[in-house]
Amino acid sequence: MTTTTERPRVAILGVGHVGSALARILLDAGYPVDVAASGDPQRIQLIASVVMPGARPRWAAEAVADADIVILAIPLHRFAGLDRGMLDGKLVVDSMNYWAPTDGVQPLFEDDASTSSEVVQRELARATVVKTFNHIGYHEMEEDRRPAGDPDRRALGIASDDPDAAARIAALVDDAGYDAVLVESLRDGVAFEPGGPVFGARLGAADFRAAVAGELLPAETAA
Repeated sequence: MTTTTERPRVAILGVGHVGSALARILLDAGYPVDVAASGDPQRIQLIASVVMPGARPRWAAEAVADADIVILAIPLHRFAGLDRGMLDGKLVVDSMNYWAPTDGVQPLFEDDASTSSEVVQRELARATVVKTFNHIGYHEMEEDRRPAGDPDRRALGIASDDPDAAARIAALVDDAGYDAVLVESLRDGVAFEPGGPVFGARLGAADFRAAVAGELLPAETAA
């Protein structure tokens, strides 16, 4: 799926399973990718060269400063300690999920009136947040990609309060090998969260839209 077309530069914060898989599929789609963890990039130099060859390890602040798109692929419990200021003015993709059994209870995300990405947007008030990549398993990101027009192409949801930002990330999702299904707001992205109708479901675009709209039975959304 590699292309010679110039792509926006992506910074991925987090080099665990999700961050590494995202780096690989975006590199394959022709995107320049910088990766960062907490601390000195030398600490992740070896893992980057082996697990995501082509990705450039950098200090987080430097990677973010040079990026057109920043993907948060850190464990959600680490979000509270993230430097918010470095993300001011940035287009931020939230690929995180809140699972209290694994993350522990995070008071910041215990507000039942808000989705987790609405909380992220509130905390990153000077950034623009788009939710996607949170409802597909890291182990599926590479194997489920398909060319545009393939009848078996899987859909991924895109949620944002900013239509232009959603469209930009929809283009990235399409380049990565998935059909993008846009919903109207971050609040509507609750459908992508754990327990939502499309979380972990392998669906084409039409069925994805139907599931989000509540038109598919739970059994029909199973992978």
